[in-house]
Amino acid sequence: MTHQRFIIEMGMGNDLHGKDYTKAACRAVENALHGASLALLGNLPALKKDLQVRATIGVQEPDQVDVETLKKLFPVGEVSISVTLGGLNSGEAVIAQAAVEAFLPRQA
Repeated sequence: MTHQRFIIEMGMGNDLHGKDYTKAACRAVENALHGASLALLGNLPALKKDLQVRATIGVQEPDQVDVETLKKLFPVGEVSISVTLGGLNSGEAVIAQAAVEAFLPRQA
């Protein structure tokens, strides 16, 4: 079954004092999710089982991000997360970027 992307949202998050990359990444994902409205799923609940969610997170130290903590932020869908080099460090502050994509099976 071929899936097609139907939404992409970007987000940014930071941890200003703790250098906590997971906290910054969580805030970036939450920022992206706040910009997304999946009303379609409320009208067609059968689609929920086929929803695939892909998140790409950019931080300066990718190995410091707890992916399992991030997965808990997504209310629905089969979630896959990749963490890559990106974001920004500025003194004690760490900044994370997130791209969240949602995919559904191609509709006829």
